Amino acid sequence: MTTLAPTLAAISAGAVFMGANTYIGNAPNLMVKAIAEDRGVKMPSFFGYMLWSGAVLIPLFVVMSFIWFQ
Repeated sequence: MTTLAPTLAAISAGAVFMGANTYIGNAPNLMVKAIAEDRGVKMPSFFGYMLWSGAVLIPLFVVMSFIWFQ
């Protein structure tokens, strides 16, 4: 690692922290959604989930970026 280490760190952090932003971003989200819907629990749509997760996860991502990448 030389001059591009910060770029690699930013890409890695984005993949790890923002993967949970959608149902299809990681397998457990999609599995929980499928199991819950199978049992009759009303789940938000894809975009509804993105709104809820964005309201929580994007501010956390900004805070974590300031903590670890200063």
